[in-house]
Amino acid sequence: MSTQELFNLKGKTAIITGGGNGIGRAICEILSAQGANVVIADLKLEDAQKVAEELNSAGGSALPVLCNVTKDEDLCNLVKVTVEKFGGIAILVNNAGGGGAGRENPFKISLEDFEWVFKLNVFSSWRLSQLCAPEMAKSGYGSIINITSMSSINKSPNISAYASAKASINHMTANLAFDYGVHNIRVNAVGPGATRTKALEKVLTPEIETKMLSGTPIKRLGKVEDIAGAVLYFAAPISEWVSGQVLFVNGGGVQTLD
Repeated sequence: MSTQELFNLKGKTAIITGGGNGIGRAICEILSAQGANVVIADLKLEDAQKVAEELNSAGGSALPVLCNVTKDEDLCNLVKVTVEKFGGIAILVNNAGGGGAGRENPFKISLEDFEWVFKLNVFSSWRLSQLCAPEMAKSGYGSIINITSMSSINKSPNISAYASAKASINHMTANLAFDYGVHNIRVNAVGPGATRTKALEKVLTPEIETKMLSGTPIKRLGKVEDIAGAVLYFAAPISEWVSGQVLFVNGGGVQTLD
């Protein structure tokens, strides 16, 4: 098999949650460039539409879909419209997520706050995987990629909800690999280190960046393209015998806000 074929996604349909901005957008772009039909699911439909317009103008095939991943009816609708439009699903990237990283003081946040972080990150990924797996089994090709975080293995203050949710995703990934592997569906995860996104820029200072890079062998912060490249590896045929793995993309080091 040629190198081109190992990364060829032509004819395969990919759902990317949180695809309207940042890492999600970069993932949409790289999968589309390799020929995938891309379904851009986002809480902000206008953002998803902009990405879809750009991909379609470049010769791709993209569909924007409004989706709040914490609402089951939205997840069901996402799968329904994807199958109606493209006839099946081969790739799922559970990218949508978030939390109060650095702001989750356990003396101040509520139980509802903690539950919401798990609902956004863990429950949504598990449920959408459950909805997509039958379609992947039908298509004969399946790759689920969960986006986790370095916080899942780091130890830092005021991030217990987000960090434990991402740690749950790591373990969920390994276990679902067994459940879905019988249908030839691979389940893996990509764990970004500190990556330049709008969210990080809100809290990033020169001092924080310097501290982050002091423990990072490759002396720069991540780019969204770095994370997208790892996702492409798991989505493409080149990784067809890789499952249950977590790949941390972090410049070889550890970056924390504290």
